[in-house]
Amino acid sequence: MCRWIAYSGSPIRLEELLYRPRFSLIDQSLHSRLGVETTNGDGFGVGWYTGAGGGEPALYRGTGPAWNDANLREIARSTLSPLFLAHIRASTGTAVQQTNCHPFRYGNWLWVHNGSIREFDRLKRDLILAVDPDLYPSMAGSTDSEVMFHLALTYGLRDRPVAAVERMAGLVESVGRAYGVPDPLQMTVATTDGDRTWCFRYSSEGRSSSLFYSTAISALRHLYPEQASLRGLSEETRLIVSEPLGELEGAWQPVPESSYGVIQKGDDELGRFEPALP
Repeated sequence: MCRWIAYSGSPIRLEELLYRPRFSLIDQSLHSRLGVETTNGDGFGVGWYTGAGGGEPALYRGTGPAWNDANLREIARSTLSPLFLAHIRASTGTAVQQTNCHPFRYGNWLWVHNGSIREFDRLKRDLILAVDPDLYPSMAGSTDSEVMFHLALTYGLRDRPVAAVERMAGLVESVGRAYGVPDPLQMTVATTDGDRTWCFRYSSEGRSSSLFYSTAISALRHLYPEQASLRGLSEETRLIVSEPLGELEGAWQPVPESSYGVIQKGDDELGRFEPALP
């Protein structure tokens, strides 16, 4: 499957998370510790916003392994952003091509996914036919992840993100049942409009892929006053990751099974995720 990170907070250079931590996303592309596959080398991508308040994000995606892309290293070294999503891909069967690499973008929205729709080749036609015809032309690839994104957009992602993703998941499970596919959906997802970021952890079998969120910066400063990297970060700074980027005790908390979270100004949210029929 895949690995991803979502960052929101004080503007930082992309390399601070993509390259510098001991278990950085680039390290995970070669040595994932919690993923299904150790190596995630079937493409990569990063989408970032250049300022607060959203706007259309920049996007850089490649089909090669992230650890071997010199342009990604240059971009990460020179780009400062307050909010970005990054993803390394391990294909579950669809082609290794740029249009299949995450993040996916629609207007000011970004989407990354780890997981799969089981027997997607059988369910694909019914799922695509449920996509709003006005959204269909923006689908450029062949992955289940992109179909999930466009279904969520169809069901109101831009207005009610949690309800839209719950309806997307409900449709996938309904179509899966109609075709006799057991436990059709496995997902951890992050999506953002450039202002708030939503994350989701869910699977039909109730054994979802790993997902963690970072402990409050104030608590980490209290635990580790010697960590210079924590001093310049605002209290709003948060990270959601497929697997921890380091080994600081108490720095990472697991996202509960079948739940969603919202990173936003002020208090963040954590709630129960329940698929619903469209």
